[in-house]
Amino acid sequence: MNHALQHEAEALGATLPPLLVEADRLAASVSLGVHGRRRTGTGESFWQFRRYRNEDAVTAIDWRQSARSQHLFVREREWEAAQTVWLWRDGGPNMDFASGKNGVAKKARAELLLLALASLLVRGGERVGYWGSGDPAAASRLSLSRIARRLMQAKKVESEPPPAPVLRGAQLVWFGDFLDPATEAAMTRLSRAGIEGHLVRIVDPAEEEFPYHGRTRFEMSRQESEIFGRAEKLQAAYRARFRAHGEMIASAASRLGWSATVHRTDHAPQAALIALYAAIGGM
Repeated sequence: MNHALQHEAEALGATLPPLLVEADRLAASVSLGVHGRRRTGTGESFWQFRRYRNEDAVTAIDWRQSARSQHLFVREREWEAAQTVWLWRDGGPNMDFASGKNGVAKKARAELLLLALASLLVRGGERVGYWGSGDPAAASRLSLSRIARRLMQAKKVESEPPPAPVLRGAQLVWFGDFLDPATEAAMTRLSRAGIEGHLVRIVDPAEEEFPYHGRTRFEMSRQESEIFGRAEKLQAAYRARFRAHGEMIASAASRLGWSATVHRTDHAPQAALIALYAAIGGM
């Protein structure tokens, strides 16, 4: 291993565990009562014995179990139809925003929820992967590590999921603030490709409440900023516009048959994770 690669591996190893541990703890806090989709069907895992019925094939009889009683029994196997869930988070500069001294950045909260959801899905036997990474989806701890690695190594600033070869019927969970005007077009493109989507809109409390007063400078980007003498005069109009934007995103998702949830970074993440897991069909 060359020195550059070794340094990168050590840096990655030093950073990933806390994020994975926190995500696992969050998943564990809501995992009671959560199970994989177990039902009768084709597969290799034994589920249960049941009494033989006339419509059953003779070859389905478990003779060893039947010999222990006066009845014939059939060995049922678990239905192995784990769904594939792809995860992706917006890496745009808007996601770095955090209000207040102890505020949580939108990107940090998105990554925590993304990994916690991945952990919860793996616990339920579902396959997970990071959208556009090239890594295969899998129901294993290895997949969680791959996803965490992709989050840490992502260098391209993308505000919408990149093109990726995915089978129809797969599910995509998209974490972001959806402030980019191209969001709806991207959703439509993915929907036409046969993707079932779930939007998780991450909102900072200041973005929703606009708690600014007096002379305030707003930076839209590193190159663009504007100063307002009395920011409080903008509050009512801003709140109305922000609310309308959220309703537009939710309406666009609904038209495509997608789900959409909202999570504020000043709220505990457990409720958002439970709602998201239920939307995917895990409950």
